[in-house]
Amino acid sequence: MTKPPTSQRREFTLFLITGGLAALINVVSRIGFSTVVRFELAVLLAYGVGMVTAYVLARKFVFLSSRTSIKRSFAGFALVNLFAVLQTWLVSIGMRNWLLPLLGIVVFRDLLAHAIGVAVPVVSSYFGHKYISFRDSR
Repeated sequence: MTKPPTSQRREFTLFLITGGLAALINVVSRIGFSTVVRFELAVLLAYGVGMVTAYVLARKFVFLSSRTSIKRSFAGFALVNLFAVLQTWLVSIGMRNWLLPLLGIVVFRDLLAHAIGVAVPVVSSYFGHKYISFRDSR
């Protein structure tokens, strides 16, 4: 197996760091939203907050060679995130309502389910954003 070029490793590492910050903002905002709406809706609302954060950070710090306009890159970003939010929502709800209770886990169940749900689409999102949202148009 060959190693990816250094620039691609650096880009992926920066994607993980900025995405991790956006994921943290996603989870913290979900905790806030959960005080006023049901968990299922709170996950979706928080995803929107995390997505906008992730877009700003990815555009500024990760995909630096992209010449794609803000309008086009955000549209691509939103498209990629439609797939990712579905993954996040299904995993979060499945973990919270089925797997964690089956395992007898009740402490921090919402937090754990949501954190795992947010982590699931990392790799698919990276490649989606690299080749769709921020593709190098040169």
